[in-house]
Amino acid sequence: MEAAQKGELKIDKLEPLPLPEVGRRLGEAVKKRVPTTDLVATIFSSAAALKASDAHFESEKEDALLRFRLDGLLYDITRFPRDVYEDILGRIKLVSGLKLNVSDAPQDGRFTILRSGDEIEVRASTVPSEYGETAVLRLLDPKAVALNLGDLGLRADDLDIAEKELKKPNGMILVTGPTGSGKTTTLYAFLKKVHNSELKTITIEDPIEYHLTGIEQTQVDSESGYDFASGLRSILRQDPDVILVGEIRDLETAEVAMHAALTGHVVLSTLHTNDAAGALPRLIDLGTKPAIIGPALNLIVAQRLVRRLCEYCKTEIAINPELAENIKKFINGLSKRVDKTAIEPKIYSAKGCDKCHNGYRGRIGVFELLGVDDALESLIVKEVTEEAVRKFAKEQGMVEMQSDGILKVFSGVTTLDEVERVTGPIEWSR
Repeated sequence: MEAAQKGELKIDKLEPLPLPEVGRRLGEAVKKRVPTTDLVATIFSSAAALKASDAHFESEKEDALLRFRLDGLLYDITRFPRDVYEDILGRIKLVSGLKLNVSDAPQDGRFTILRSGDEIEVRASTVPSEYGETAVLRLLDPKAVALNLGDLGLRADDLDIAEKELKKPNGMILVTGPTGSGKTTTLYAFLKKVHNSELKTITIEDPIEYHLTGIEQTQVDSESGYDFASGLRSILRQDPDVILVGEIRDLETAEVAMHAALTGHVVLSTLHTNDAAGALPRLIDLGTKPAIIGPALNLIVAQRLVRRLCEYCKTEIAINPELAENIKKFINGLSKRVDKTAIEPKIYSAKGCDKCHNGYRGRIGVFELLGVDDALESLIVKEVTEEAVRKFAKEQGMVEMQSDGILKVFSGVTTLDEVERVTGPIEWSR
């Protein structure tokens, strides 16, 4: 394989291989003592082919373990002898622009993978550990955020709500969830829906993960004092129509974003909360005045990612009487906005084949959408406890994330085990 310049890594385009085969191939490369440049290229060719989101190099006493994160879960790939790992780490540091002689302090860098015309950005992080440095490489494939609004996995009724809110000329839409829940993908899908050549769209991100055509993107730089709050103020002087704020972390950012939403701008941002109802108390905890939250907010979206069943090997299973009774209770308790006549419950299990990872292949979102109307505005001013908001949302017909997940189970997209893993124990009567 051709040697790459600093900051770039050229790789071959491989067909996805079963994980044991990837480990075997890398093991053979180590035994043959192939050049480190080729070995590192093979590692990242395999990671890219498998659509891994991260590659973890974990330094242990005798050797180092390589693991790939696939569809949100980590899988052991292979082990490298200590001397081989040190060479791999040196190569990664070189292309990432990290200091080769620093091993006792954390470092962050990035490089670009070049693959048959494609470019994949990689963020590199190294930290010292008990047995040497460990490294985590985040692979940012632009195809991962190439989804349109209709590809996210929103049910028809939720999709209608999202499209209606995105047509409004001003106001804020918040996407909530933990790290790794797909918020960035959803934000970019929203952004692509509202952006056009007649509008000026500017983002402030930390960091810029994916580059979007036709959109001005800026990045937080704490050393120069360009944080979310100051950056947002600067952006507002650029006459934007649509603003994306990577995350609301503090009161100053929240207030500037809210006032922007109140003064004719569309504002898209994220907030770390467990569910849609939790977003409102979280904003209050930051110190945001209840009087501006309601008028500024249009929609709150909460989400998680569940693994998709492999279409090649998923197996339908029989529904026993107890489960049938639970399903009946669940359907009867669904919101009126869900078309119950279209539900034909089928349950599938994950089997596993050479085209998937333990029966799953890819991921899809499970969502809950809470629209902010006059009634909710009144509630925000009076009482902003999470319990009160959740009760109100259910009365208004919101379908909770777990219920959305169960509906995806019925349509053969995922499994009950996967929904439970992501949203907690199944509650059939919600």
